[in-house]
Amino acid sequence: MNHSPAGRAVVELVEAGYAYEDGPAVLSGIGLGLMEGRSTALLGRNGSGKTTLLRLLSGGLRPATGGLRLHGEPVTYDRAGLTRLRTTVQLVVQDPDDQLFAASVEQDVSFGPMNLGLSENEVRARVDEALAAMDIAALRDRPTHLLSYGQRKRAAIAGAVAMRPRVLILDEPTAGLDPHGQERLLEVLGRLRASGTTVVMATHDVDLALRWADDAAVLSPDGLRTGPVGELLSDQALLDSARLRRPWGTAVADVLRAHGLLGPSDEGPRTPEALAAWTRRATTPGHEGVAGLTRG
Repeated sequence: MNHSPAGRAVVELVEAGYAYEDGPAVLSGIGLGLMEGRSTALLGRNGSGKTTLLRLLSGGLRPATGGLRLHGEPVTYDRAGLTRLRTTVQLVVQDPDDQLFAASVEQDVSFGPMNLGLSENEVRARVDEALAAMDIAALRDRPTHLLSYGQRKRAAIAGAVAMRPRVLILDEPTAGLDPHGQERLLEVLGRLRASGTTVVMATHDVDLALRWADDAAVLSPDGLRTGPVGELLSDQALLDSARLRRPWGTAVADVLRAHGLLGPSDEGPRTPEALAAWTRRATTPGHEGVAGLTRG
């Protein structure tokens, strides 16, 4: 089942398909629209086509069938069309070493804005803004090869942020990061979302997806399904088909419902911290039941 959320998407794949040379189709009949201000987690097993889908959305690959629309208009794959697309949509690949190439952080982050033909003052302003957004302003003069892995991840994202995209697409951004590094990255992504950036994240981590995203897009042998993240990640048949495990949060919510502690439509805690907070409230005299559960 392929569908996009109601309303006009910023960028949208329409019945898109793709096959690499001399290979079978990787994706077929894919429909996915990214709505303004929504966060989407893209999930699927290894080899399901997640990276290919991200590259189709960002213009790195051209659909063999179907097409890509930007603000409702078909994307053209000439220089002007791709420039228009890439000022709106930016992709950050999984390995930062595939993206960083300049001698210093500042030089790397400034590369995209300079290629837009902006003035020196505007480029500097964008670099300052991106470094501050990613919490790496102190690293602006640091050689990229001397950065830690987590710092390289954030520097790569800063290069995309400096383009001021409306849609930021991240391929496995938390892969290889320790828990502290993951939390720092999620904090800066939260600030980007709060500023109005639409963020898409491919991930294998169903717990992260449930905690972080508004919507989910799940690739399985049956195609792509999209919808609210809590709804899709509670669908055991879909999870089995996509070879994904059940998220911690949905399992806990099922236990709470089975014991009458959550109503059928009540949202459960999505993290251990949210469960602990809910437990404290639930055992406090005069508590308001399950109201106010958060993602933690």
